[in-house]
Amino acid sequence: MQKSSSASSLGPGGLDLSQAFFKPIQDTAPPSPTKRHTKISVIGVGNVGMAIAQTILTQDLADELALIDAKPDKLRGEMLDLQHAAAFLPRTKIVASVDYSVTAGSDLCIVTAGARQNPGESRLNLLQRNVALFSKIIPPLAKYSPDSILLIVSNPVDVLTYVSWKLSGFPSNRVIGSGTNLDSSRFRFLIADHLDVNAQDVQAYIVGEHGDSSVALWSSISIGGVPVLSFLKSQQIAYEKETLENIHKAVTESAYEVISLKGYTSWAIGYSVSNLARSLLRDQRKIHPVSVLAKGFYGIDGGDVFLSLPTQLGRGGVLGVTNIHLTDEEVQRLRESANTIFEVQSQLGL
Repeated sequence: MQKSSSASSLGPGGLDLSQAFFKPIQDTAPPSPTKRHTKISVIGVGNVGMAIAQTILTQDLADELALIDAKPDKLRGEMLDLQHAAAFLPRTKIVASVDYSVTAGSDLCIVTAGARQNPGESRLNLLQRNVALFSKIIPPLAKYSPDSILLIVSNPVDVLTYVSWKLSGFPSNRVIGSGTNLDSSRFRFLIADHLDVNAQDVQAYIVGEHGDSSVALWSSISIGGVPVLSFLKSQQIAYEKETLENIHKAVTESAYEVISLKGYTSWAIGYSVSNLARSLLRDQRKIHPVSVLAKGFYGIDGGDVFLSLPTQLGRGGVLGVTNIHLTDEEVQRLRESANTIFEVQSQLGL
């Protein structure tokens, strides 16, 4: 099912016509060994996987894109559909197969495969169906790309990132969950909408579980470098805590609303994940709220758990967790969020 090795083999008997079209110049040398060939694999070509693949292509993040899925006909159709857009996109080799060997040598493996979240269904309810699936996905990815970074998108993402870490045997810095990166984008949008400013000028994080127990870090929100709550306090401007809670509630419910209206989410998570891919593969060292091994942070010491914290990402994966100050209430809520995930893992014997 892979893309043909070269479109230049159109001559009689498969003759390579490139020699006829291009004549080499004299005194040449082979390509520099320092030139990197960037390969990304996307596992799962559903709505989310294809939104991620499409965004990766348009943003020119990879030299090669490998697609994996259990449904060969749909997989080939999606591959061909993307290949047919080659004239409008940066040059990227696109391959697809149901065989995981196609992912060999990947720099980044993005896992989106899993059962679709039903309207009104909690992310944690998806767990049982997806853990079994991951036992068939993660080991071959680790086998064929032992030096890659795993980026987990499937829900419930925090527990499945933990499962992927255990199944892969990778160091914790190379196993990351998309976590609350998108939740934080929604959060920034809603704050910007309330204050009529550009969302890019809003710095705000949602941390903890990617789900109902997530925590909004109100104490650290700033707009144009101005801490919002301390500014309101210094100016003696009153605000209602209920208003803040309603904004956070709108964040946690936004995905459910999209699912109830169109049946699934795709475009926002596609942009979110490609943004993470850029930070990782281009060594951007940007701060993202993503799901990482949180043991030892903010008093979370009950065991190994993955949840979202503001994290610096680069070519080595997780470079560090930002030492952001939390209020006592925020710390308590974060620990409660961790306990929510702990409980689910213990029920599964993880």
